[in-house]
Amino acid sequence: MIKKYYWAVALLLVTQLSCAAVYQWTDAQGRKHYSDKPHELAAVLQLVKSYSYYTVKKVYDGDTVQLRDGRKIRLLGINTPEIEHPNKAEQAGGEAAKKWLTKALMGKKIRLEFDMEKRDKYQRYLAHIFTEEGLHINRELVRLGFASVNVFPPSLKYVPELVQAEQEAETSKRGIWTYSEYRVKSAQQLTKKNKKGWQRVSGTVSAVKVTAKSVYLKFTDTFDVRIKKEHLHYFDDVQRLKGQKIEVRGWVNRYKKAYMMLVKHPSALREL
Repeated sequence: MIKKYYWAVALLLVTQLSCAAVYQWTDAQGRKHYSDKPHELAAVLQLVKSYSYYTVKKVYDGDTVQLRDGRKIRLLGINTPEIEHPNKAEQAGGEAAKKWLTKALMGKKIRLEFDMEKRDKYQRYLAHIFTEEGLHINRELVRLGFASVNVFPPSLKYVPELVQAEQEAETSKRGIWTYSEYRVKSAQQLTKKNKKGWQRVSGTVSAVKVTAKSVYLKFTDTFDVRIKKEHLHYFDDVQRLKGQKIEVRGWVNRYKKAYMMLVKHPSALREL
């Protein structure tokens, strides 16, 4: 009897993980049976998902928190402006994002959903955060205009929902989409002074250059967009972008005497 009990428990646990159906029936002797295969006397056992909930100890900024167990959590799929640091000024909207996140999470129970990559290079855990009431915090930050979408393959969970939320916020001109700092600038307008932080850069693709490791979308003599070949399968045929006017979103790096933006996912690219 004990062996059967533990077998049933093990089956339920495995089934919860695999999302397959569990069938339960009682025989003529009153004994309960469980299986992942249908049986003429069986009914589908309704399984209830169970989650572990945590509380937040500290909010560092709009996209990073610390749990009471000490773990630092970086919210997946999004980016909020930086808050003020000893050697760095606040970016427009940084404190507003932190204030909203603090109000949304402090004193609340939350659960975590991880994706393909569980930690970043700073050893922070990467996750989507949901409140006990089911509010998707990552998406809500984007929908309200406190954050932009920032996808790092292969972690692609909830990308369509995040992109839709960003389009809604941008169309409605909420939060960061009202700030002059986040307006589109042409590739010709990039300078050492205005390249810092998250940028929106537009231009016409004059050429598509292919190397052993990357594909480059050339805007001007001083600005290129780089797509690593390991990420190329996420994009449609990039060759068709030649001659097209597009907008790219991300961080601009100085490269020799020119500028470059690394793009990892098509959510960072808009055809105009």
